[in-house]
Amino acid sequence: MLKILIVLSMLLPTYAAQAEVSIGIGISVPGISIGINLPAYPRLVRVPGYPVYYDPREDFNYFFYDGMYWVFQADNWYASSWYNGPWYLVERYYVPIFLLRVPVRYYRKPPSYFRDWSADAPPRWNERWGRDWESRREEWNQWNRRAAPRPAPLPNYQRSYSGERYPQKQEQQQQIRTERYRYQPRESVTKQYYQQKRKQTGSPEKGRKNQQEERERR
Repeated sequence: MLKILIVLSMLLPTYAAQAEVSIGIGISVPGISIGINLPAYPRLVRVPGYPVYYDPREDFNYFFYDGMYWVFQADNWYASSWYNGPWYLVERYYVPIFLLRVPVRYYRKPPSYFRDWSADAPPRWNERWGRDWESRREEWNQWNRRAAPRPAPLPNYQRSYSGERYPQKQEQQQQIRTERYRYQPRESVTKQYYQQKRKQTGSPEKGRKNQQEERERR
């Protein structure tokens, strides 16, 4: 029993720190696999009237918004800065509003509970996720359609990275994106995602400086 208590006392601070980060930015820390494997860059099409793109040819709910890719699967939302992950679980309280507003018809693999809902209206998240969620996101379906923001530019540079060329390491993904994609996100959850990634992977500028210094030493 004493050994168990000692182990728990060592683990609890780590779990608490991870929970704090997850709650603070609304995105889980570790990248996870959600069973999606895209061999090449997706064929994204604009959702009419929305600053959101979707892929009409895939058999899953795949979107692009505010500089990030989003997947809705098993009643959860996941996000990634690269088209084939790694994916991060996003708490439903932090999912961007314009994603929640996308009509049912643009979900390529809608769950069964979408069946009785209008194809031209957004999913009834308030009914699905309850009063607590609705009280915190009560403005989710109240907006002026003529005042919708412009969509983020597609990161077409990622077309060059498919198959074995796809960057698997987060540091490499972050560095390539910083060099080739200048869009600045507007959503709080997206901003904080990239802030957290910079902390985890280090500054790209610092990395390039270190590489230059290494070449000079050689």
